Amino acid sequence: MPLPAPNLYPPFHIVRLSHVELHVTDLARSRAFWVDTLGLQVTHEDDELITLRAMEERNHHCVILRKADQPSAGHLAFKVYAEEDLDKAHAWLSARGHAVEWVERPWQNRTLRTRDPQGVPLEFYATMERLAPIHQKYALYKGVKPLRIDHFNCFSTDVDASVAFYNDIGFRISEYTEDEESKRLWAAWMHRKGGVHDMAFTNGRGPRLHHVAFWVPTPLNIIDLLDLMSTTGYLANIERGPGRHGISNAFFLYIRDPDGHRVEIYCSDYLTIDPDHEPIRWDLKDPQRQTLWGAPAPKSWFEEGTAFADTEIGEPTLAAKPIVAP
Repeated sequence: MPLPAPNLYPPFHIVRLSHVELHVTDLARSRAFWVDTLGLQVTHEDDELITLRAMEERNHHCVILRKADQPSAGHLAFKVYAEEDLDKAHAWLSARGHAVEWVERPWQNRTLRTRDPQGVPLEFYATMERLAPIHQKYALYKGVKPLRIDHFNCFSTDVDASVAFYNDIGFRISEYTEDEESKRLWAAWMHRKGGVHDMAFTNGRGPRLHHVAFWVPTPLNIIDLLDLMSTTGYLANIERGPGRHGISNAFFLYIRDPDGHRVEIYCSDYLTIDPDHEPIRWDLKDPQRQTLWGAPAPKSWFEEGTAFADTEIGEPTLAAKPIVAP
């Protein structure tokens, strides 16, 4: 199927991804992983939730860890330019049959909640409490030294449909994987902030959260994290990498938190700011698509993900398969 033409004048203006809410079964155990090991900074903590930010971020949080009986994802959040964009989003989504509601969220002003056509819970806001900068407080840098949240990746049962929706609201395609036989999209990477992606989609049982990613200073920080995890009881939490992606050209590592939520540690992708930036196409069977060095991903990477709370999971409409590690 042909790619949709980029929508450079969307109905409302999204700045970037903002934060993710993850449901975890043991806050103390999660804190040991996200704070003591990865190095995110605590901005609020009580018996029900912990909020975290990375070193370059001024918003109150980029991760919400909420205590729950079962692991799941609560929502994915995006920041819009201004309050009027929330009203525009409400009108546009309502006119197209999407359920919308205004919700109260601590540390945020008005927040609009909806779901994308796959069922992914989305929240939009314009203003969040701002905190003092800490990017030059080098005594706080620990773990992998996370600088900022970078992107979400979700399993989608129909990547073409997911791309159509996000294209309509102003996300632009940077790279994509096409199944040669059907000419349908198997995966796509879409951005708002001018990197390779804020939101990506992988063909599979969905909707589910595949991973959330954090930008780090250098590949050496990833090596340091591997040394730390392998000697502090987290060896089994290392899932894939380190390596360099063909798609995005980024250096990467995939790890799992104590509840199985997948986290990518990520650096070294490229700018996509120009409005006439042309998407890069990859064939599904290209061995350098997943990893520039040719190493395929493990089976778990294609099959396991985090369910969204109160969201039905369906089977993919595209049966094509990538190269999988034995």
